[in-house]
Formats: sequence, C-alpha cells, structure tokens
Amino acid sequence: MSNHNPMNIATDFAKATGGTARKVVALTDKGPLNGFKKFLSRGSMIDMAVGVVMGSAVTAVVNSIVDNLISPLIGMIGGVPDLSGLLTITFNNSTVSFGAILNALINFLLVGVAVYFCVILPINKLRDLTAAQDEADAEEQGPSVEEQTLATLQEIRDELKKANNSAE
Repeated sequence: MSNHNPMNIATDFAKATGGTARKVVALTDKGPLNGFKKFLSRGSMIDMAVGVVMGSAVTAVVNSIVDNLISPLIGMIGGVPDLSGLLTITFNNSTVSFGAILNALINFLLVGVAVYFCVILPINKLRDLTAAQDEADAEEQGPSVEEQTLATLQEIRDELKKANNSAE
C-alpha cells in the first residue's frame, strides 16, 4: 500500500476492488434498474414520502385532540365517552356490537370536525392572508411584464396607423 495520503488510499481501494463500484453503477444505468433509480429520484416520489410522513404526524395530533379533548367533553355531557359496550348482542359466542359501530361513526365525525377546524381552516386563512399580501405586493410593483409588452405593442400599432394615414 502507498503512504497515507487520502488520494492514494482512495486509489488503492479502487484498485483492490477491481472497479466493482463502477460495475455496479454501470448495471444500474441499464434496464429496469435504471427506471427504478429514476423513479426513486423523481421529485414527486419524494414529495409523496414527505406527505405520508406529515400525514401520519397530523393523524397523531388529530387523534390526540379527539381522544384527550373532544371525547372527554362528550363524556362529561353524556356520561359515557365510549359507546362500544352499549347495544351488544351475544349469541353462540358471537357478539354483535351496534355501540362499536356507533362509536366508530361518532369518532369519524369528530376526527373530520377536528381536521377541519384545526388543520383546514387555519391553512385556508393563511393562504388567504398570503394571497392578499401577494396582491398588495403586485400592486406596489406596478404593471407586469405582460402588461408592459401589451402597452408597447399598442403604441407601435397606433404609430403605424398614424404613419399609414399620413402617407395616404
């Protein structure tokens, strides 16, 4: 082996592996592996992964709001926060629980309400504020490039009409 210069170490490693890394890269640039590599590196794939992670985080927050705030409030008002034990019928060791179905429906509605009021409504307000700020910034900047181009073209048209009228 050479001295301990980092460049020499890398060169020695490349020689020792016989260019294996280059062979692996060459294999992944062909056929279905190339397509898979492109699929993984595509921006939409990463956006989807971030969305799934953020979705699970929001799910945990919404479930916490429902379980620790809304359901106890319903329990304080109605006396029973969990209806799954109500309206059960047991026959031949099989249990049908209408209360569990009712509990799931109420839980679904509560999650929907919590998502709307705790996530959707604040995000929409934030978007409205941002859009209003963007409109105010656009008004302060003056006419857009398209408007300026249109005005210039209209001036050219008017000058050409004047030139044509004076030539006649």
